[in-house]
Amino acid sequence: MGTSTTRLKMAVIGQGHFAQAAVLPAIAQLEDVELAALVSGSTHKLDELGARYGVRTLCDYDQLDDLLGRGEIDAVYVAVPNDLHAQMTMIAARHNVHVLCEKPMAPTEAECMQMIRACEQRGVKLMIAYRLHFEAANLVAVELARGGEIGEPRVFSSVFTMQVRDGNVRTQPRRGAGPIYDIGVYCVNAARYLFRAEPIEVSALKIPGRAPRFTSVDEGYACTLRFPGERVAQFTCSFGAYDRASYQVVGTEGFITLDNAYEYTTEMTLHVEGTHGAKTRTFHKRDQIAAEIAYFARCIREDLDPEPSGWEGLADVRILQTMLDSARFGRAVPIELIPSSASSSAPTRRRPDFGQEIWIAPHEVPPLVDVERPTK
Repeated sequence: MGTSTTRLKMAVIGQGHFAQAAVLPAIAQLEDVELAALVSGSTHKLDELGARYGVRTLCDYDQLDDLLGRGEIDAVYVAVPNDLHAQMTMIAARHNVHVLCEKPMAPTEAECMQMIRACEQRGVKLMIAYRLHFEAANLVAVELARGGEIGEPRVFSSVFTMQVRDGNVRTQPRRGAGPIYDIGVYCVNAARYLFRAEPIEVSALKIPGRAPRFTSVDEGYACTLRFPGERVAQFTCSFGAYDRASYQVVGTEGFITLDNAYEYTTEMTLHVEGTHGAKTRTFHKRDQIAAEIAYFARCIREDLDPEPSGWEGLADVRILQTMLDSARFGRAVPIELIPSSASSSAPTRRRPDFGQEIWIAPHEVPPLVDVERPTK
């Protein structure tokens, strides 16, 4: 990019529900980011969305190499199914294009490392789209937990459930599909940023499910993570239960509860009972996706290392893979942590704090093209 006033030219790869409902309108809100290209396997989507957002550069996935090789795109937002994250990231890195990739980072640790190395070798930024790292309610919960309001945090408990539609990509026989990757990652990441630590052992129980939509993926998982200091995090994620997204952190002197903790379309309610009494606060809906894209653009302009980085994405994927191993073996499985010395390029581990909070007004959900909500 040229000067600090130059607009970041971004291409969005994948035009599924989340991209259409959240990513495209988020970019349209930002003055310093330009929606410069759309990539999809659907000509109809490209034509409709290109006309709506005034985007002239439209291409199929097979044309991505050519598109990025022209030098016209500064960054990409990768919003394809999980098993394609690594492939799209590697193509972008090959052409010196910065990458903001949806979570989970990839289905395997090996693919995560390939993504990190490819971006390091080409000197491009790699950020994983943990939008809650910039969202006020979760960051206030972080500050309360680390600031002693509830004493020493001891127990984390969470539920993230939804009724996924038949035929949705989340239930298709693809690598990285299923609830543990799609929504379990939120619970794992929340436990890590609230405890400010890494788990050392996990136990997981899978819930196979009886409905036909769970032929290729399990309905849900019930998981326990043991952290240093004999702290414990427990969560249940499911594609076959009523919509819920909440967590509670119980400390030695109080507790914190956050309702709608992982959502981006609703307000959130934070309740704390601790050393200063009981308080409840409502956080109104905001554009979480625009906030993380704005931060990513700043990292590129100012040559900052993003938080959350590829290493943050890798840490979660290692835990998710260990959970799948635990469910398969029927026993607790220790986790081999990633020390900062694992690589000369591995950064000192950073965790989100309130200094990362970004507020951008919400937008209306636009008409969707050839997609439907993932839940019933």
